[in-house]
Amino acid sequence: MTERLANRLSLFGCWQLLHGRHIVEVPARSRRLMAFLALRGRRSRAFVAGALWPDVDEHRAQASLRAALSFLHRHAPELVLTTPSELWLAEHVSVDVHTFRLNANRVLTSQTLPDLSHPSRWSIIVGGDLLPGWYDDWVRLERDRIHHTRLHVLETLACRLAEAESFAQALECALTAVEIDPLRESARRSLIQVHLAEGNTVEAVREYRRFSSILDAELGIKPTSQLTSMLGTTLSQLV
Repeated sequence: MTERLANRLSLFGCWQLLHGRHIVEVPARSRRLMAFLALRGRRSRAFVAGALWPDVDEHRAQASLRAALSFLHRHAPELVLTTPSELWLAEHVSVDVHTFRLNANRVLTSQTLPDLSHPSRWSIIVGGDLLPGWYDDWVRLERDRIHHTRLHVLETLACRLAEAESFAQALECALTAVEIDPLRESARRSLIQVHLAEGNTVEAVREYRRFSSILDAELGIKPTSQLTSMLGTTLSQLV
């Protein structure tokens, strides 16, 4: 029996389909179809056609869908499965977004720390930018969901790694969260917590003041009392 080569679909960073170690070249409409099914799951043909080609009439949308399917059936068979009324991505196709979501759920619902020692593990734990340069409404919606999940994962990991005294990894997680969303207070709070756990009080105060300046310049507001109270009397002592 011939062993089936792995099929891996990547949606973080850029769209890429691998069959074994070989990149499969796919035209734009077939890429969009596979990405949609990977993110939205099993759907009716009419729903998929309307979502992917919303600016044309139903007849043209269905024609575009048939063309996208025809290419995949010829050049990447058994990746998209069909019935007369429905479409779905085959279960044997590995999708990086699915792996990220499974790992994110583990991080957020258990106390077990994932292995972040190898660079290849980083992306499947903390995710990445979903399909940058794609502006479809269905992509934006999924991008927002992943954005918030990533931040929760990074903040949770920063806290747990600091508690385990893995300060370098904790700092990397906290800094990544701040980089993703500089105005998010919970991200700054995780960074300050790491500095305090490591005994770097001055660095924690410096980060607090940096965030205060950003908030004032961007929004004209101050950090919440919850963040300020983390530093206790340290702020007044260092004035």
